[in-house]
Amino acid sequence: MATVNVVIKHQGKKYDVEVDTSSTGEVLKYQLFSLTGVEPDRQKILVKGGQLKDDADMSKLGLKPGQVIMMMGTPGEGGDQVVRPTEKIKFLEDMTEAEAAQQAGATPAGLVNLGNTCYLNSTLQALRSIPELQDALAKHQHTSMSEVPQLDLTYQLKDLFKDMSETQGGMTPFSFLNALRMAFPQFAERSKKGAGFAQQDAEEAWSQIVQQLKQKLKWQSPTEGETASATSFVDKYMSGEFSSTLECDDPAAREGGEQPTSAKEPFLKLNCHIDNQTAHLRDGLLGGLTEKIEKRSEVLGRDVMYTKTSKISRLPKYLTVHFVRFFWKRDVQKKAKIMRKVTFPHELDAVEFCTDELRKALIPVRDKVREVRKDEEDVERARKRRKRNPMLDDGQPEEKKESAKKDGKKSAPSADGDVEMAETFKTDAEWEAEKDAALLESKKELNALIDPELRKDEGANKSGIYELRAVVTHQGASADSGHYTAYVKKTGPKDPITGKVGEEDGNWWWFNDDKVTEVTSDKIDALAGGGESHSALILLYKAIPLPTAEGILE
Repeated sequence: MATVNVVIKHQGKKYDVEVDTSSTGEVLKYQLFSLTGVEPDRQKILVKGGQLKDDADMSKLGLKPGQVIMMMGTPGEGGDQVVRPTEKIKFLEDMTEAEAAQQAGATPAGLVNLGNTCYLNSTLQALRSIPELQDALAKHQHTSMSEVPQLDLTYQLKDLFKDMSETQGGMTPFSFLNALRMAFPQFAERSKKGAGFAQQDAEEAWSQIVQQLKQKLKWQSPTEGETASATSFVDKYMSGEFSSTLECDDPAAREGGEQPTSAKEPFLKLNCHIDNQTAHLRDGLLGGLTEKIEKRSEVLGRDVMYTKTSKISRLPKYLTVHFVRFFWKRDVQKKAKIMRKVTFPHELDAVEFCTDELRKALIPVRDKVREVRKDEEDVERARKRRKRNPMLDDGQPEEKKESAKKDGKKSAPSADGDVEMAETFKTDAEWEAEKDAALLESKKELNALIDPELRKDEGANKSGIYELRAVVTHQGASADSGHYTAYVKKTGPKDPITGKVGEEDGNWWWFNDDKVTEVTSDKIDALAGGGESHSALILLYKAIPLPTAEGILE
């Protein structure tokens, strides 16, 4: 192994370093990391021909003994400190089943099919994707004196979710299923085709469970008058509000003095109606906001048709969308399925479905979100260009470079005749800090744009933009047959000690009863329907997170 002793100069200090000429630039960077505390990706080492790259062949640099090499860069936060772990390291084989289930990368629990209960299993997996629901259930206490805990649906859901969080295997939801059938006997219907229970509609199960949670899952919260009032979890996080107008279609009613009526009404889901013109989720949602109603007109004294037009006046943090794929077919006496293909987005902009007043509050935030995202993408592209060609690319757009060349001052001789350089050379660390500071300021500006009234509403969407988090699917030709499954987007790995959540990898968990498989996002795109294969029935969207006043993403 041939070596050369060189001197590395960094921030006024000199370090004698023995360089292995058979190694690469990356090896030298790690040597300097141990000496200076500056991480390899934050180092700028100037050698003949430019900046030292990770894959540089050290034998081709022509290094000479005693040669002085300049290094620039500063340690990242905590980069120059080596800290002893505060917690004792515990290996996976030494953990209990519950501890292993809490580790990053653990496979979530599935649910055993107890005989045509896939409709329930898929519904529960989608609901479990709401972290606030899990937190609220963990704090829920059974207080009813007239109802035994075994029949309390909310209490049983709490126990089930707790048990699911402590295993990577398949759970048997027998207690919850029994409580559901006692509360709603329709789910205890026997099969007409043989022994056992009948298949049910997952949307009906979803609606009944959510309604039960709306009534039972509440907590006391102080109001401005310091008096405690009961807050429903569902009302806070999953319930939206329509502003509706009802107007008679018959001109004679208007001529007789009948005026349109307005009303506010809550909703727990948006219906995507499907006809021969529906090709995308947007089409079906717009269609669902207008409906025809036959009712008696007091002015005309007879039943006439009315048009009800609705706009959303409150968007909840969690938005449920139901594809109305099933309808009652009289000739066969069962719910038939509409097979038409209807695409849906991973990110939904719901602003166009809102009232003018809500749109006015949402649009500035939505537009700023898009602006910040574009800035982040530009910075990331520039970062990659700098990594490929660090000496020539400063990470600025080409038009800005040209402008800087035209406007920049030329080098001028100083009093002693030496030429003064007009430009200064920025290190990677300085460049990164400058860009990060600009993005941080943009995020603070984004937070400042949030409407004051919406800011007070913790459970509301403040930007109008949603990200898809869960999908309940159906395979088959009717609601009373076929098979239901659920897809839930993977969350970032959570540190069991600090609670900090890392970045998501974009993959999804596919819950096929007790079989749990990791799949890529393109599987979700294939759930648009168009046949008897798996098609989306329920979509669960979540409001995108927004930065805090300090510019930190929630």
